Amino acid sequence: MLFNSYIFIFIFLPLCLAGYFLLNRFGLKKTALAFLFGMSLWFYGYFNMSYLAIIVSSIVVNYLFYIVSKGLSGERTRKYLKWLAVFVNLGILFYFKYFDFFLSNLNSLISTDFALRNILLPLGISFFTFQQLSFVIDAFNGDVPDYDFLSYACFVSFFPQLIAGPIVTHDELVPQLMDEKNKRFNYANFAPGLYIFAMGMAKKVLLADTLGTVVDYCFAAVSDYRFEQINSAAAWLAAVAFTLQLYFDFSGYSDMAIGIGKMFNVNIPGNFNSPYKALSIVDFWKRWHMTLTRFFTKYVYIPLGGNRKGNVRTYVNIMTVFFLSGLWHGANWTFVLWGLMHGVGNCLSRMFRRFWNAVPKFIAWLCTFVYVVVAYVFFRADNIMQGWFVVSRMIKIQPGSIHKEVLASFSLPELKLLSTALGSLGLAQPELIVLLLFVAFCLLIAVFARNSTERLEGFSLSIKESLVTVVLLVWCIFSFAGVSTFLYFNF
Repeated sequence: MLFNSYIFIFIFLPLCLAGYFLLNRFGLKKTALAFLFGMSLWFYGYFNMSYLAIIVSSIVVNYLFYIVSKGLSGERTRKYLKWLAVFVNLGILFYFKYFDFFLSNLNSLISTDFALRNILLPLGISFFTFQQLSFVIDAFNGDVPDYDFLSYACFVSFFPQLIAGPIVTHDELVPQLMDEKNKRFNYANFAPGLYIFAMGMAKKVLLADTLGTVVDYCFAAVSDYRFEQINSAAAWLAAVAFTLQLYFDFSGYSDMAIGIGKMFNVNIPGNFNSPYKALSIVDFWKRWHMTLTRFFTKYVYIPLGGNRKGNVRTYVNIMTVFFLSGLWHGANWTFVLWGLMHGVGNCLSRMFRRFWNAVPKFIAWLCTFVYVVVAYVFFRADNIMQGWFVVSRMIKIQPGSIHKEVLASFSLPELKLLSTALGSLGLAQPELIVLLLFVAFCLLIAVFARNSTERLEGFSLSIKESLVTVVLLVWCIFSFAGVSTFLYFNF
């Protein structure tokens, strides 16, 4: 089920909130948790009921590992079973997400003819697998208190963050679900939650989806060999627009998840801290998808030795983490290349830290942003050759305006009036002016506007915040005719 859909806004969310708090109001605490678990399964299985068997089986298996971990005393046995739990979780992830990728590469490498199985990728499998991996590893390390099955099931399946994160740890979520004061409806949490939810929906529906029309057209033009339509200007437009689209899409989902969590009196950790303000690649990864960075730091980078074993080993560990991060995003070499590019950027930032710190901030920001933009071309591309074509057009800096077909792909009804007004003033190519103004507006928001964490910290219920919430919700709901899934649903 999508946050940006009529069924979610008008049926699912009101029903879930009312049922959960009413059951708690009447003292039916366990029934309320069971209701929340059931509603979360409905949310997850809305598009495909077969997904339910996968997530429920995963929850049961990992809870059994947790039960086993509580009864073990031998250190060696605990270690072996911990690795078995890790292997089982990664094995499930490998089968559904990477098995066909493995077979296709094997066929190409050694000329075999294994038939691909065209396995359907369950929504959000990378997110709930990593969430459970962190749980079972902590359990075998003795860092998990007593949880009953229902509390654990709600931790994994809690619908706001189930499909596209943030990747929440058990100690962040379960105690909040068990806290008695959180079981009562609290308007002081509901109001800012609805506000942030509206902001996140606006990011997705009004900004990300609008940018996506241009991005999709440009990359489709490359796939269809309409190369004459993608000159340098169009290539840069597509690259920058996708960079902004991905941010508004993913951070918009995270904002909505945080907002819904607040409505349930649950604080979900932030996943973004204005990443396009970053002054280096190291800084970027302290701001972008922070819960994934936290996972890899705790469960991969530090166990590999972190930065404790010399510079060479540190750089090897960094490249390993970013290789895995790229692979986590998808079964395609484009994601691996994107991850390795960020690994190289991270290592170079560390190697030349003193020099980089002396660079003027604007230059440091510009270089970092351009590097992120170029790397994201491969993240978006269907294959490396398509990505390289777009990058090569960006590098050539050919003269010429953006092709009219590219301009025609950009459509936001609310801006037609502005385009008409500019045309009436005698300005040439008003559509191009509107498109560039929109992209510039999105960039300014990404770089200078307060993020959701800052907005929550400074939130005070007032007429202004109330009007913003209502206007954005109504505007977005009237824009649902162009409903689209979130980009990170694919990961």
